[in-house]
Amino acid sequence: MVKYIDKVINFLNKIKEILIRIRIKQRLKKNKNKKPQKQDLEVYWNENFRSELNDWGKKDVWPEIKCFTEFLEGDIVDMCCGTGSTINYLYSNKNLNLFGFDISDFLIEGSKIYNINQQNLKVADATNTGYENNRFDYSYSIGSLEHFTEEGIEKFINETSRITKKISMHQIPIAKNKEFEGWLVLDQSYFNMSENWWLEKFKKKYTKVVVIDSLWSDPISFGKWFILYK
Repeated sequence: MVKYIDKVINFLNKIKEILIRIRIKQRLKKNKNKKPQKQDLEVYWNENFRSELNDWGKKDVWPEIKCFTEFLEGDIVDMCCGTGSTINYLYSNKNLNLFGFDISDFLIEGSKIYNINQQNLKVADATNTGYENNRFDYSYSIGSLEHFTEEGIEKFINETSRITKKISMHQIPIAKNKEFEGWLVLDQSYFNMSENWWLEKFKKKYTKVVVIDSLWSDPISFGKWFILYK
């Protein structure tokens, strides 16, 4: 009986994914734009979006970044940290000094629900953070880099390299196939590109890049971690 129920659930999930993909295709026909002129920032001052950030990643990307950082020591910065929910999740590692910044003062204000050292947080643009060179031993971002324009991505990577001494880690969606590649305008606008597209950009600034699968996925994308070594 249990096996039969599992089969039914799996079948329904497949139907759900197909329907979502059809809906996304319809929306993409209207909104696809390969060369965005600017990054969409309005959502970062939205109350519903701020609330969603407090739990997003709990089942997949938060445990992943915790595994990556569990045996690290030193200063680490969460780039585009939102409400600081990931920082709060990592506080169990007492060997890490956790910092974060975000372009939205509204999201940073939301970090006050956690017991986070507010002196370690600030409002800043990821392409021009204001930190000194090699300020942090490590850095990371989760679901952030893909939302920048292509020029912004280049600047983000350059800034990451400038402020990070050792290793930088970034979780990014990768298109499941070419029909979903490009600058997509859905609930948020973002680049949904191939793994090689991202590798070309990272290898301009980093000597070694390791790609690791993430548990996160949606109907049109797989999650990937890009681990960057200076």
